[in-house]
Amino acid sequence: MIADVKKTAEQKMKKTLETLRNDLGKIRTGRAHTGLLDHVMVDYYGTPTPIPQVANVTLIDARNIGVTPWEKKLTSAIEKAIRDSDLGLNPATQGEMVRVPMPPLTEERRRDLIKVVRTEGENARIAVRNVRRDANNHLKDLLKHKKVAEDEERRAQDDVQKLTDRYIAEIDKMLQLKEADLMAV
Repeated sequence: MIADVKKTAEQKMKKTLETLRNDLGKIRTGRAHTGLLDHVMVDYYGTPTPIPQVANVTLIDARNIGVTPWEKKLTSAIEKAIRDSDLGLNPATQGEMVRVPMPPLTEERRRDLIKVVRTEGENARIAVRNVRRDANNHLKDLLKHKKVAEDEERRAQDDVQKLTDRYIAEIDKMLQLKEADLMAV
């Protein structure tokens, strides 16, 4: 039973880390990367669809992304979807390809993005702590119903705390990397 509680807690903490990684991937730095357009939706026959499902997204160079739709008539819809997204990008159509240049970030914009990164990090830390709280409550219930001994419960709580510390350290490391990435000119 204790092993199940620990395993569930670790799975939830892993999921929190993955969510944070995805959220940080959406935050734009000065460099181009194809994952930036993963969450931009284009109207595909009346259905909002992510761009990578209707087009080939490639890196042209360090500051440009190329989007080649599989159907020619989607070119203008993709361009409009990218322009209307909250990424602050200004795509340009070149024949059948939509070229998305990455504008350099201003100092003020970098500071704003770092605030967003820190907020995302704090949300992830809170989520990890909530998982710890839930696991500890579950362990206390097991003790209360006399399904485990006190020393087993205490040891399991220590293990959950170590797990929490490990994942919070990983979150902090991810945040440092993203902040360094944002401040790199």
